[in-house]
Amino acid sequence: MSAAQTRSDSEQRWGCLESLGLSQRELVLAEALQMEYDALSRLKQDNKVPSNGGAGEPPKGPSNEQPALRAGLGPPDSDLIRDLSGSDTMLSLQPGVPSPSRANLESRGFSKEPLYILDSPVKNEYENSSSLCSKNFTPPDDPPPAVPPRTPLTADLSQTRRVSAPRDVNLFTPEVDLPKVSSGEVLNYDNINDSLSRLNGGWPSPRGRRGNGETTGKPVARSKTLPPQVPPRTYLPTQKSNKNQRRVSADPVSLGSRLNGFGYELFQVSEERDEEVAAFCHMLDVLRSAYPCSDRSKNAGFVWSPCVAQDELQQGLGVSIKVTVVSDHFREPLVFTCDGSSTVDLLIYQTLCYAHEDLDLMDVEDYLLKVCGQGEFLKNNQTLASLEYVQQCLKFDWEIRFFLTKRSSVNQELARTEEDDETPSTMNQSLLLQERPVRQTVTREALTLLLDTFHNEAESFLLSEVELPLHVERLVQSVKALCSSLAAVETPEITTALNQLPACPCRLQPHVQKDVSVLALRENREKVVERLTASILDLVELYCSTFNANFHTVPQNNRPTAPMQEAGLVVNVLSFNIYAAHRIPITWAASYEGFFLSCSLTHGGVELCAPQHTSKKPVNKYLFHLVVWDQRICFPVRINQLPRETQLTVTLYATLLPPPGSVEDKNKQRRSIEALGWVTMPLFNFRHVLTCGRKLLGLWPSTLGSGNARSSTPNFSQPDSVILQVDFPTSSFEVHFSTPLPAEFSPKYEFFRLDQNSQKQLQDVLHKKSFFWLTQEDRRLLWEKRYFCHAESSGLPLVLASAPSWEWACLPDVYALLRQWSCMNHLDALGLLHATFPDQELRRTAVQWMDSMSDPELLDFLPQLVQALKYECYLDSPLVRFLLRRAIGDIRIAHYLFWLLKDALQDSQFSVRHQYLLAALLCCSGRGLREEFDRQCWLVNILAKVAQRVRDASPSSRQAILREGLEEVRQYFSISSSCRLPLNPGLQVKGINIQSCSYFNSNAVPLKLSFQNLDSLGDNINVIFKSGDDLRQDMLTLQIIRIMNKIWIQEGLDMRMVNFRCFSTGRGRGMVEMIPNAETLRKIQVEHGVTGSFKDRPLADWLQKHNPTEDEYEKAVENFIYSCAGCCVATYILGICDRHNDNIMLKTSGHMFHIDFGKFLGHAQMFGNIKRDRAPFVFTSDMAYVINGGDKPSSRFHDFVDLCCEAYNLIRKHTHLFLNLLGLMLSCGIPELSDLQDLKYVYDALRPHESEADATMYFTRLIESSLGSVATKLNFFIHNLAQMKFASTEERPVLSFAPRVHTLKSDGLIRNLYVCRHIRTYSPSKGYTYVVKVEWDGQQGSTLVQRSFEEFHELHSKLRLIFPSSKLPSFPSRFVIGRSRGETMADRRKDELNGYVWHLIHAAPEVAECDLIYTFFHPLPRDERPGTVSNTLQNKTAAEMSWVPIAGKVAGEVKLSISYKSDKLFIMVMHIRGLQVLQDGTDPDPYVKLYLLPDPQKTSKRKTKAAKRTCNPTYNEMLVYDGIPRGDLHQRVIHLRVLSEGAFWENTLLGETFIPLKALTPGYLWVDWHQLGTRGPDSTR
Repeated sequence: MSAAQTRSDSEQRWGCLESLGLSQRELVLAEALQMEYDALSRLKQDNKVPSNGGAGEPPKGPSNEQPALRAGLGPPDSDLIRDLSGSDTMLSLQPGVPSPSRANLESRGFSKEPLYILDSPVKNEYENSSSLCSKNFTPPDDPPPAVPPRTPLTADLSQTRRVSAPRDVNLFTPEVDLPKVSSGEVLNYDNINDSLSRLNGGWPSPRGRRGNGETTGKPVARSKTLPPQVPPRTYLPTQKSNKNQRRVSADPVSLGSRLNGFGYELFQVSEERDEEVAAFCHMLDVLRSAYPCSDRSKNAGFVWSPCVAQDELQQGLGVSIKVTVVSDHFREPLVFTCDGSSTVDLLIYQTLCYAHEDLDLMDVEDYLLKVCGQGEFLKNNQTLASLEYVQQCLKFDWEIRFFLTKRSSVNQELARTEEDDETPSTMNQSLLLQERPVRQTVTREALTLLLDTFHNEAESFLLSEVELPLHVERLVQSVKALCSSLAAVETPEITTALNQLPACPCRLQPHVQKDVSVLALRENREKVVERLTASILDLVELYCSTFNANFHTVPQNNRPTAPMQEAGLVVNVLSFNIYAAHRIPITWAASYEGFFLSCSLTHGGVELCAPQHTSKKPVNKYLFHLVVWDQRICFPVRINQLPRETQLTVTLYATLLPPPGSVEDKNKQRRSIEALGWVTMPLFNFRHVLTCGRKLLGLWPSTLGSGNARSSTPNFSQPDSVILQVDFPTSSFEVHFSTPLPAEFSPKYEFFRLDQNSQKQLQDVLHKKSFFWLTQEDRRLLWEKRYFCHAESSGLPLVLASAPSWEWACLPDVYALLRQWSCMNHLDALGLLHATFPDQELRRTAVQWMDSMSDPELLDFLPQLVQALKYECYLDSPLVRFLLRRAIGDIRIAHYLFWLLKDALQDSQFSVRHQYLLAALLCCSGRGLREEFDRQCWLVNILAKVAQRVRDASPSSRQAILREGLEEVRQYFSISSSCRLPLNPGLQVKGINIQSCSYFNSNAVPLKLSFQNLDSLGDNINVIFKSGDDLRQDMLTLQIIRIMNKIWIQEGLDMRMVNFRCFSTGRGRGMVEMIPNAETLRKIQVEHGVTGSFKDRPLADWLQKHNPTEDEYEKAVENFIYSCAGCCVATYILGICDRHNDNIMLKTSGHMFHIDFGKFLGHAQMFGNIKRDRAPFVFTSDMAYVINGGDKPSSRFHDFVDLCCEAYNLIRKHTHLFLNLLGLMLSCGIPELSDLQDLKYVYDALRPHESEADATMYFTRLIESSLGSVATKLNFFIHNLAQMKFASTEERPVLSFAPRVHTLKSDGLIRNLYVCRHIRTYSPSKGYTYVVKVEWDGQQGSTLVQRSFEEFHELHSKLRLIFPSSKLPSFPSRFVIGRSRGETMADRRKDELNGYVWHLIHAAPEVAECDLIYTFFHPLPRDERPGTVSNTLQNKTAAEMSWVPIAGKVAGEVKLSISYKSDKLFIMVMHIRGLQVLQDGTDPDPYVKLYLLPDPQKTSKRKTKAAKRTCNPTYNEMLVYDGIPRGDLHQRVIHLRVLSEGAFWENTLLGETFIPLKALTPGYLWVDWHQLGTRGPDSTR
């Protein structure tokens, strides 16, 4: 073998150990040391083999004095281990001998749980291991650890592991995100861990590889000079013991006696080795025991149909509801007409009466009704009107269909079973449910091998007589390897012990033993080894307690407990020692200097005292790079002044070095100080005991946009996080913070007992509605007057936020106030769950108040409650118990809670907390529900891969790639018979219709998917799947709009809002519900050409096309008015931007709604430096055209304005609710909702400090501003142009006025066309329509259709899009000189159109027989009667909307809102309707002038601004008269005059009225219409 080959083999064999931070020289020394171990092992074994041993006799196991590998590996690994053992024959394992290791005996292929839950079955694990051990085999204790192998494991290990590992469908770790590990990369620490575990057990750890050979963790390439990455705290599955013993089991592993008498043991502990986790699991056991599987009210096994609250029952009560019931018990569906208050069991009884003659043996409770097309069942005690499904059907005029079935025949696969109840609560089975990479802690076997290496080195060092420096080098190397595996932490005790050794190449320190002769004495060497051993064992114990490893150095149940002392009695100041920051990146040493720490104490985000700082220190190199301070931090705060939830925050800062080669003038240039990392920890643990002892804290990187909330969990999820070592004082007792009792006396005063000034000041502060904007003066006033605020129940968060202190001595007063406060509404109690209120008792009370919340209401606020979990100090909390308890009782809540927690796993700061909570949810769920979640996650990951491939493909190949990818979805359904969609657990699908699937031409290229409904009575389920867009913002926006709609309904105002579901299934992906029968405004407008956004008629024409009858159109317009008003209010309050015409949709029923909420809270879409969203909200002239019934304002526009203002004021009453909802989401990571400035936008939009009248005037001005904005239409037009490039060539043009397409095949051949006459029309504009006589082949007689010249022009324009001009006849010119509406012009155009249609019908067959022509001449409903629908509607609208004045002196009506308060008379001029036109036939420019009579001096004149060119103006302007005594009020009369503003100050009187105020009641609002009279047509002013 050549030298080069030898070098190559050496580099290959030891490449994996280089990741431990060992240099080439150190590796060479280690290899030489290993060769010596091999020789020594052979020598010892030769001395112990009997001389009469036969050749075929197997060698005996190694002795305790020299541990070696015990025969324990199965046949698959025998050759591998033999190769690893080198020349040591005693390390070769015997074939066929089973391994006693638990890791070997546990075969994942036999698990009964879902594949993502890495847990063993409940039965004995050895029963299914017949291939590994014999039937009568008794598993012995774990074998003693082996010596380190000479040849480390290489990449071949993955092949061996891949053979034994089952197909991994751990759908929680998407394969697309995992990079391939090439052979050239430096192996990470996990490979070393796996290698050492392999040597000991022969089977991979439960954290196995994926089916394709990839690891579940992302490898991090690090410099060889840097310490290896630390493994975070993860949990390996341990053998299930019975329920009472699982948390106290300990399996000692003796490492034998040592020469110096020092020995040590590593005790294996159960997975709940952390005290807080163990207590949490015990809580889960108790919680689950309260809801046994036999309780069918909480364990139905299927999804209940959601219902609405009692105060939302506006539709359906007292109204007859037509219901269709389908069943297998009868052939034909039964149709019933029921009252909305009828219960479900009554409907079942009526149905059974038709199906069965004898009902004596029938029990209604044995039957259930199911919603047709959905997997949702109705509770028998519910009323029909309370069902959300029925409410939706009533809103959109859908048929209400139910399916009757027997309860016994319903599939209850999601129900919990007795086996589920008997299974103990364990975190292990679910902790790997995450998409983030999971990294392992060092295993007990691996650490044992490293300890053996250290022991052997120490033994050699003690026995060494010569070559002492070489033995010192190897001893230091073994210590470094141990420290590297233990998070690369070098404690001061280890440093001190190593300083007693002389300098060596791997540790060149100034403070070392200079006199080597001191170590010539064995006693001195023994002292060094003893000290070094003790410090290493301390480090092992520190590592175990920090990272929750599956072992400890002493049994946990043998740990002593200390006596308690009350924290409120301890007067010592808080102090601790900060030793060092470990694992400093080498790049920091080259980029920064002057490292220092800033320590602060906070409670609820408020600092308790000034921060304390350490001195500035450089980076040092001991065994590793670290910054050593070894400095004591002392806060000027006594322990009895610390609140129980006090958080210690430590931030690492450093000074940035100047760039190399730059000249720095220290006097002129000041270098910046940067924050590099931070960590937060509670001073009192979950048992409310003050922290003591040594702690390791992983720093979170200081990055922008990290969110407002800061995790109280150290950062051990990132492999290269800097670790801070802090030493807290220890004592003989534990300092315990007990919850004090409320004070016995707490006064409660009436608000009116305050003086007027104090009342006004206090009301002004309470009207701020949120504690975010309280000033110090506000807080002082609130706390001083706290006993007067009980009447304002929603003001409790403001009062408590003003509490000066939360220390132990102040809590009795706070708790007494909390106890006496009237029970808050559960919506108001949300404000007490913010991070500002960490107090445990306060949060417990808030959750107790929220317990009255119904399950549907809980679903409305579930995202905020999941975010509030971040603000809990400890793992177990009342909020956690509340959510788990509700999830146990309702599958729908469990479903959405699962997906919210799974999405929250992406937040690295809180991932550990959410891992535990997700694991707890799955513990509380049955196996059937866990398997359902597994199927959903599998489907979502498949769809995410397909969407990503389609998005990355070129536009021409996207459809083919989509079809190819959807074949994977089809294969998925061949394995899984059905699946519920994450969008809604009631949507069950069994397959996918590939031919009906497509994609949208937008930036994210979302997929339009059509799933086959599992229910044969339902239609296909269409959804949109997005990949690449963060849907959490859309979720939040739709949630807020849904809550707004519920508030309106509760107040008796149904705004006809369209609510659709949107759910994020992970960062950058999610599902959106598709609304049927809806089109975007862009598609509607471009039917009138690319400039259709500038025209007024497109929306009205489209609604008329789809609602041809008069009643249908009236209903559609009504729906449009209400829904448009709701959209205007909602989009303004939430500041929804990027509102182009592709983000607004319109249903054929007239309901308008918005989609795609990528910009909100005023973060407008920019076009360069230009703000694209210039109007307050989208309200354009084509929308006003639909409302007014034409281009002139009508009284319906008054109704629209009133609706907007009323809806706006109703939401303003709940300002605190929306601020609480958005405030709880500040930490969710949405970029546009990250600080108080974003929240301030909503606060300013709601204007809580203003009166309703002021808010009404304000919103009226917003409507006028939006309607007059040209920027909105221009934005629509630009978007039309931009979308032209996405237009598909497959799209055929359609006619804007035809509701559907007609063809030659459907209608028959047109034999002849003739324009016979023209008709004068007046609506929607004056002009002529042309009557065309259509003769059909094979039909007697003819058909007459009416078409306008503009409609003929539209036909010709769209024919030109399909055919070249050479195939089409010429079209008459649209432009004429003179009056184009005259009779002569109509006659001429009739003749020209006759020629046009004759040539058209006699053109080439592809032209004459095309769909456009047959659709154009197909009769419409308006052709069946004289005059068009639009004529009739317009005539009615003119009578109803314009309010034509009757004969006499009545000249219109004016609507006023009059009130009197505090000697002030408030008169709001709202609307005027029915004004007469001027003498020249034009509309007036009206304004209102007021006088308050008697007024001889004419000093009471007030007037409004003038409206332009309208007979139905809207003002909403407030005119105020001050200083009106209450006694004089009834003597006054309002003289109101309406005048038209004319040229040269010639104003025309349009009408006037006198309104006596004797009927006005002070303090009440008088809103009414008043008739206007006129003196004559010539009256002027």
